[in-house]
Amino acid sequence: WMKGMTLRDEVAQLVFVAFPGASPHTRSREYQRFLRLIRDVKVGGLIVINAANGRTIQHAEPYALATFLNRVQRIAKVPLLVGADFERGASMRVAGTTVFPHAMAFGAAGDPEFSRFEGQVTAQEARALGVHWVYYPVADVNINPDNPVLNIRSFGEDPQAVGAQVAAFIEGAHSDARNYVLTTAKHFPGHGDTSVDSHLNLATIPASRERLESVELVPFRAAIAAGTDAVMTAHVAVPALAPADLPATLSPAILTGLLRGELGFQGLVITDALEMGGIVKGFPAGDAAVRAIEAGADTLLMPADPEAAIRAVVAAVENGRIKRARIERSVVKILAAKEKVGLDRKRLVNVEALGDVINSPEANEKAQQVAERAVTLVRNEGGLVPLAAPERACFLALAENRYANEGQTFSQEVRARVAHATVTTLDATLSRADVDAALDRLTSCDTYVVAAFASVTAYQGSLGLGGELPHAMETLAASAKPVALVALGNPYLLRSFPAVSAYLATFSNVVPSEAAAVKALWGEIDIRGHLPVSIPGLAARGDGIQVKASRPAGSVAQ
Repeated sequence: WMKGMTLRDEVAQLVFVAFPGASPHTRSREYQRFLRLIRDVKVGGLIVINAANGRTIQHAEPYALATFLNRVQRIAKVPLLVGADFERGASMRVAGTTVFPHAMAFGAAGDPEFSRFEGQVTAQEARALGVHWVYYPVADVNINPDNPVLNIRSFGEDPQAVGAQVAAFIEGAHSDARNYVLTTAKHFPGHGDTSVDSHLNLATIPASRERLESVELVPFRAAIAAGTDAVMTAHVAVPALAPADLPATLSPAILTGLLRGELGFQGLVITDALEMGGIVKGFPAGDAAVRAIEAGADTLLMPADPEAAIRAVVAAVENGRIKRARIERSVVKILAAKEKVGLDRKRLVNVEALGDVINSPEANEKAQQVAERAVTLVRNEGGLVPLAAPERACFLALAENRYANEGQTFSQEVRARVAHATVTTLDATLSRADVDAALDRLTSCDTYVVAAFASVTAYQGSLGLGGELPHAMETLAASAKPVALVALGNPYLLRSFPAVSAYLATFSNVVPSEAAAVKALWGEIDIRGHLPVSIPGLAARGDGIQVKASRPAGSVAQ
């Protein structure tokens, strides 16, 4: 593969560009751009991202994705290494695949065997789709309740427990040589103790070197011991390790001195997306690419201008700032990774066989089991949960926006049990007058059950209920009637509404978690989850009221 490569070709192998997973028309401007980057620029790989259609996020259709990847693999002179942030399995980016809950749900369930199973399924589905590199597991320890970008993407706040889950996922993903995927522990040296979204600005980790050693670095050591193929850098400043204005992604002390030297990691070092605010607000595209290579990165993920990044690195070699041997070391690592996943033997996937691999009934059943095991009852005044008389309760779903599907499964599951249940959906775009009018229609209820969705979204900058939804919660909590709050996502919501009678957390907003919440409310499943994080002033890590199932599954109230 390296025979005949120019310096520019070698540098291009370090660059990975984003694509939305669709199969664009070959005469479209989008396709022509990819054609140029793959055929002429000769980038080393791709990363699958979600496409945005107005205010909704579109997941890739699996057959379109596999077909497109086959097409571009035929075009590439050197096979493309395809990566994706499959943090909830392939379902994070691709429709029609097994839907796993977020990492923190696995932390609440408390059994690393679930993460090992997720690793196996993720590897199988990824390889069937044509994806070889999974940017997971998240090794960040979420010790900051105000973290707007990690939160439920983290397994929890206990370093040892996080490390056990991280190692289990890696082992599962590597368990079948036929479906081997490259795994990635992220975001080094730890992104859990920040209150700034690094998609927007440079975040800072205020920890001492001693704290880093006892908390942040513990899961990364576990990942390295488990054989992770790659480590992804964080766009965070760590003053205990490097200058206070320098992202870890660009720091030789952190990537070479700490990760390579002290931790002994010899695999691939990949940057987080170089188009993020934590980088572009301080460094031009070309400068950031050069600095990342100098720091010790092997792969440049999503530079804001891929060709400018390549030109800058080539110029740095030509003027002696970077040695060509340094570039070639990274190229050899990337090409060895391509060989490791079999791209020297087979670069195309069997699209016709895809349907027999993805979204299997067995995998979905296990994913549902994880969601159910994760449900954690933090507060239960008066034994409100399970609901004694669900037919006399009013149910509300608080959705993040009116265009999402949040709450649909919750509503359907409630109505499957109480056909004429009062189920109301409010979203963050409603005015206060609209919210008040909706609540005025719910005065006949004995109890309020609120399913609140607060999920982690890049570039959002905060994590909580938006618009007038906090007003809706405060109005309900101020009534004389008991309120059961179900947090489908951010488990720290109890801090904002401490007056609720019951508090249930699922640690995820996926469909299996919505279904699990209703089962728990009806007493159809044992509630046995434990908090993998503490809720300051309200609950400690490990808390969880254990409740045995009291009703048969699917029981219908009149």
